[in-house]
Amino acid sequence: MKKQAKDLKKGDKVKIAGKLFTILEVEVSDVAKQGKSKVRIVAVDEKGEKLIIIRPEDYPFESE
Repeated sequence: MKKQAKDLKKGDKVKIAGKLFTILEVEVSDVAKQGKSKVRIVAVDEKGEKLIIIRPEDYPFESE
């Protein structure tokens, strides 16, 4: 099932680059110059590797 970046919540599991990550934190910024908000996502995989990515609010993620 696909979810937009702005709809993700703490504890959700998403696939990023073929790996399964658990969301730790989601922060939505104000509307930027391009007319869309940005979403900062902090996630961790099962090995404990932390990943921080920034995507537009409507970026699709594959969730479980």
